[in-house]
Amino acid sequence: MHKVFKIRGKISKKLYLLIGISSFLLIILLWTIVTGLGLVEPMFLPSPLKVTENFVETVQNGQLLNNAGISIYRIVMGFLLAVIFGVPIGILVGTFKAVEAFIRPLCEFIRYMPVPAFVPLVMVWSGIGEGAKIIIVFLGTFFQLVLMIADDAMSVPDDLLNSSYTLGAKRWTAIRKVLLPSMAPRMMETLRMTIGWAWTYLVVAELVASSSGLGYSILKAQRFFQTEAIFVGILTIGVIGLITDRLFALLIKVMFPWDERNG
Repeated sequence: MHKVFKIRGKISKKLYLLIGISSFLLIILLWTIVTGLGLVEPMFLPSPLKVTENFVETVQNGQLLNNAGISIYRIVMGFLLAVIFGVPIGILVGTFKAVEAFIRPLCEFIRYMPVPAFVPLVMVWSGIGEGAKIIIVFLGTFFQLVLMIADDAMSVPDDLLNSSYTLGAKRWTAIRKVLLPSMAPRMMETLRMTIGWAWTYLVVAELVASSSGLGYSILKAQRFFQTEAIFVGILTIGVIGLITDRLFALLIKVMFPWDERNG
């Protein structure tokens, strides 16, 4: 027990997995007890059985898979756009002080603006089609991503870059051969984190202006007090997010087996 609670102490992967599963089982157990004893009205907190029944029903009629597929498409497109533009800009911000002086204050300013407040403007600019949802995901992740990628670039020790200069490397060679490989593991962790934020902004977009997607299904269920359907939508997003996170973790481990954080 002492080893388990040692500060930054290591535990076996088997024990780690067991503890992780137990946290989910504990929540389900408490949920079952609370609803089974009638401590909360079913309208406000449906039982796990009711949620499971609704899940099976929406899977069988195709509604859940269709809405999930549409939401995943919007997330992927919006996130990819943020990565395509945000990663190069972030690297430049973290590499050149002149670029940092030009970009960072602007990003720091915009990132505090609430993305939901942009929804009406986006609808005016691009309508209520797929483009609007993708733009909202992009806006919600791009500015944060630029700043975090910049920090990843700045985390590379100056000694590494100076050593490359000593060995005769030119500026862009040092960036390509030293800076990018050194920051790559942290950059992937940053992408792993920001894709989770993308779901938040997508659901906001789908709640306001949409006729499909998981966010829309949650709003539709709320109108008819179908709390079990609300739980299905929320849990589905959680499951997709968890799968995405694990895929990122696996990809990072495969790409960077030497990184000590993969241990």
